[in-house]
Amino acid sequence: MKNFTLFVLLMVLLSSCKERTNENIQHTASVTKFVDAFIGTGGHGHTYTGATVPFGMLQVSPDNGISNWDWCSGYHYSDSIIVGFSHLHLSGTGIGDLADILFMPVNKPVNLTINTRFRDSLPYKSSYSHSNEKVSPGYYQVFLEDPKVNVELTSSLRTAYHKYTFTQEDKQSVVVDLGFAINWDKSLKTSITVEDEYTISGYRFSTGWAKNQKVFFVAKFSKPITKYILVANQDIIDGKSVDGERTKAQLFFNAEGSNELLAKVAVSSVSVDNAKENLDSGDFNFEQAKAEAENTWDLALSKITVETPVDSLKTIFYTALYHAQLAPVTFSDKNGQFRKENDSIVTATNYTAYSTLSLWDTFRAENPLLTLIAPDKTSDIINSMLAYYSTKKILPVWTLYANETNTMTGYHSIPVIVDAFKKGIKGFDAEKAYEAMETTMMQDERGLNLYKKYGYVPYNLLDESVTITLEYAFDDWCVAQMAKALGKDDDYNYFLNRSKAYQYLFDTETGFMRGKSDDGKSWNEPFDPKHSNHREHTDYTEGNAWQHSWFVPHNVENLVLLHGGNDIFTNRLEQLFTESSEITGDNVSADISGLIGQYAHGNEPSHHIAYMFNHANKPWLTQHWVRYILDTQYNTTPNGLSGNEDCGQMSAWYVFSSLGLYPMNPASGEYEIGSPIFEKSTINLPNGKTFVIEAENVSDKNIYIKAATLNGKEFNKTSISHEQIIQGGVLHFVMSPKPNKNWGIIIKSNQE
Repeated sequence: MKNFTLFVLLMVLLSSCKERTNENIQHTASVTKFVDAFIGTGGHGHTYTGATVPFGMLQVSPDNGISNWDWCSGYHYSDSIIVGFSHLHLSGTGIGDLADILFMPVNKPVNLTINTRFRDSLPYKSSYSHSNEKVSPGYYQVFLEDPKVNVELTSSLRTAYHKYTFTQEDKQSVVVDLGFAINWDKSLKTSITVEDEYTISGYRFSTGWAKNQKVFFVAKFSKPITKYILVANQDIIDGKSVDGERTKAQLFFNAEGSNELLAKVAVSSVSVDNAKENLDSGDFNFEQAKAEAENTWDLALSKITVETPVDSLKTIFYTALYHAQLAPVTFSDKNGQFRKENDSIVTATNYTAYSTLSLWDTFRAENPLLTLIAPDKTSDIINSMLAYYSTKKILPVWTLYANETNTMTGYHSIPVIVDAFKKGIKGFDAEKAYEAMETTMMQDERGLNLYKKYGYVPYNLLDESVTITLEYAFDDWCVAQMAKALGKDDDYNYFLNRSKAYQYLFDTETGFMRGKSDDGKSWNEPFDPKHSNHREHTDYTEGNAWQHSWFVPHNVENLVLLHGGNDIFTNRLEQLFTESSEITGDNVSADISGLIGQYAHGNEPSHHIAYMFNHANKPWLTQHWVRYILDTQYNTTPNGLSGNEDCGQMSAWYVFSSLGLYPMNPASGEYEIGSPIFEKSTINLPNGKTFVIEAENVSDKNIYIKAATLNGKEFNKTSISHEQIIQGGVLHFVMSPKPNKNWGIIIKSNQE
């Protein structure tokens, strides 16, 4: 009887544990309901709404058919027309491309031979309403009003799933348009083949932002194709295959038996055969694919959990964490192969190759975030960058479909590599990576010849000279840090000395970084720190002197000294936030947005600035301005981002800053302390440990740190190391409505 009683008690205990475990899983899974993928689709956010999985190869999403800056992702919330659903999209970029392999369900024959240079002439476009549109992680649904078709989309890592529900007894048809293009993109050579009654395949070669983009595809349907029409340019072509600059197809299916038509689509940069291998095997179980996509997002979003009674804050946070895991995108096929821009086919061995590397943006916070939540992705990204490096012996600047676009300034593959190396992330060859960094910074392209000759880039010899100089100086500092760690002392001293290039451009009279002539003396005159001229005849990239004079993240203490000390520095830094928001000039950069004074949160060069008060013994000002940015620059509407999302950077800033952390120097292995907004945040680390951040008494008024402890011991520092975080523990803040001007006040030595 005693043994039986013990057995019953044991069963009850196990049952209780199982119930609690299930409750925890359910609680974790429920965070997906807070994601609102419409955030960022309005204004200048440039995000898309469609279905994908974290870092997925495919982003199957609706296209409005407009070529305009605010339609860089193919979709904008202000629109009410859909022209189709293509399979590759960009999240938040300032240049439009991709939108490859367009599918559109229709309920009647359409004339595909007419010239369709503009959306109004497309015979298959349809109106839609946001009231009949739904999005969630890994899923998209919309009702097309003209063909009266309900469209549902989901995706796995390398396969997109379509589900079309037609009106009863209507014709069931799908248009495939490989000539469709938006913004910079233009098809060059395309092909469609009807392989059998269930399968079509083909390719689309195009030029645009990516000069040499080759996309091969295969699509399988759940019903047999009963009839088809193939078009090349404006001509109907007989046979089972069609080739041309702009090819299209209309496929017809038997409407009897079911009003549902399903399709699976896979792509490859290598070949149709590889696309077939990438295609998920099995049947067309759309609901299962949707559930698996949701579960994949559950796991990705549960890597950080936040607790707050304010649901809107959860929505902003989890949507930001969602956006931060859309890019970079899987590029290598299931067999490891991928195509480089020179058309060579290489194989990723023991890693996954990634593309869409928006490094000028993402090196600041997006890539550091991945070192915490997805370090395996970080090593894969670095191996991908090294593979691209082997083409021209220069590390990537901005890689799109394995094409080097050379968009933006600097070589910010370098801080990504150094950040990972300093954080102990394995899986790449450190010596090979160092060789790539050194070789890149010693070549002569993109103004490096001038930088090496003069110690800075003279404004009269190259546009955007100030931004280029400051960013090369930071890249040099990064190379120096890795050289030191690898015992390369001569390299360390050389690159460390070059990293002081910012000193040449600091004007002590105005307090700004300014363009300097090749004579080493003359400033660019006349000078207006509010003046902007977009990408030409300017010293600053997408900004002005107010926004670009603070980029010395590797030695803020020395920058403070150049200004004349803490008080002068912080007074000028505060003026950045309180100055008039007027931007002068006849060609002002549209990227200057999200203005707080002259601080422009809508573009990346401003993102680190609010944390610089920490290095001038006024951390309460960092807390004040960071919280002000959090409160004013993000919301739950489609216009909820103050500028381009830029492949996760805008969202990564929010993720870090809302936790109370930020990698101001993104290659230092340190995180600055800001102002946490959640009562409790838990980072579930890949090593199985957790790092908990608690903010006692936090509210919209209690934004200042009164006191802090780390693992129960007094914590009086304005930064915390990556090493401390991954060891796990509890960082506890006590928040107050008034600044504690004694907390975090320490004398810091200059960084090297």
